[in-house]
Amino acid sequence: MDLNLQGRIAIVGGASMGIGFGIARTLAAEGAKVAMTARREPALRAAADKLRETGLDVLPVQADCRLAEDCKRLVDTVVAEWGGVDILINNDGAPPLGKILMLDDSAWHKAIEQNLMYVVRMVRESAPHMIKRGGGSILNIAAISAIQPNAGFALSVASWGGVIGYAKTLSIELAPSGINVNTICPGYIETSRLEKVFAASGEESGRMRNELILQVPLGRIGNVDDIASLVALLTSPRGSYITGTTIQVDGGLLKHVH
Repeated sequence: MDLNLQGRIAIVGGASMGIGFGIARTLAAEGAKVAMTARREPALRAAADKLRETGLDVLPVQADCRLAEDCKRLVDTVVAEWGGVDILINNDGAPPLGKILMLDDSAWHKAIEQNLMYVVRMVRESAPHMIKRGGGSILNIAAISAIQPNAGFALSVASWGGVIGYAKTLSIELAPSGINVNTICPGYIETSRLEKVFAASGEESGRMRNELILQVPLGRIGNVDDIASLVALLTSPRGSYITGTTIQVDGGLLKHVH
């Protein structure tokens, strides 16, 4: 299926590895021009070079999107290079794990800056360019813990809960401008974050992996392409009527009825 993404201009956060890299690769393979951004420049450039070697059109822009000035510089760079923004993928890893009563104000402030304010600032910088171009798509990557909380994930649950509420409100306000806004909550996905969860548990990783697989009705841990494929649809013209949603991609892990 042709998703009609040829020539669309996308910004993808956390694109040096994991889910962000998978999204950048998929969008570029569909014909989009993809600005890849991440905090660590060497890893980012290596990731961009890997995609360029296959003929994909990508632009690496180092930025720490916890900083307002970096959000502005990132968007300004993309607009100067390609003339606008059509797609914004907000994806930037996750805060540390920890028990609620052990988290100080500094930890909470950092989580809010990384998860919520990052989204707020990137939207504020990008959306006006989408409006000028007659529409666009904004998509946030959260996690299943945002809608099915687990002990130890308080920083993620609270900050991504804010993102979900913000995105729903944003979808209403930007709908008249032809911009759809959605949030994806991945379940267990093969990334370095999952390995951190294994390490924090104190259990042997192979044993914990098997236990997680038993929890998933589809019987496997997901991969980045499971996320990236949905991202490509939701940010394409074929997905433009889908907005204001929070979608779990988890192999059936979430058990409640909406």
